[in-house]
Amino acid sequence: MEKTAIEHPVLVVMGVSGSGKSTVAGFLAGSLGWELAEGDDFHPAANVAKMAAGHPLTDDDRWPWLDTIAGWIKDRDKLGEPGVVTCSALKKRYRDVLRGPNVVFVYLHGRRNQIADRLQARHGHFMPPELLQSQFEALEEPTPDENVLIVDIEGTPAEEAHRIIDGLGLKATAHGENTI
Repeated sequence: MEKTAIEHPVLVVMGVSGSGKSTVAGFLAGSLGWELAEGDDFHPAANVAKMAAGHPLTDDDRWPWLDTIAGWIKDRDKLGEPGVVTCSALKKRYRDVLRGPNVVFVYLHGRRNQIADRLQARHGHFMPPELLQSQFEALEEPTPDENVLIVDIEGTPAEEAHRIIDGLGLKATAHGENTI
């Protein structure tokens, strides 16, 4: 990824379910002093119920959810503030909805069996492990022209967050203002 100066970046932490988006994003936001938004919280109740019942979402299910996340990103931009948001952003056309001049996609990349093991160990989440296959089938890995940092999920979430901070050249200040 080419680094360009961004006054108030918004990091979209993306990947399939179980890749560690929420945990890594929490470490990032905490380390940087930035606002954090959990993409799952933007899902309408019907989407959550559908996934909890073991049915993958369709594009029609996803568009309103993606529009809501894009609105959050635009609000950060209008306020001139950085932020971190989680979103699977599995397809390029989904990322196109979220894309903006201050958006950096952080793709948490992992092997299918590695993520399946994580999902089996996870409790209390509406996304059942049985839907992992549909996530990988939908995944269109981001390409370098998409302003993306690809991070292999080999370390702890804290280590991955620090690799992201270092990889993007972020430096936290006393006021949480950062640039890339």
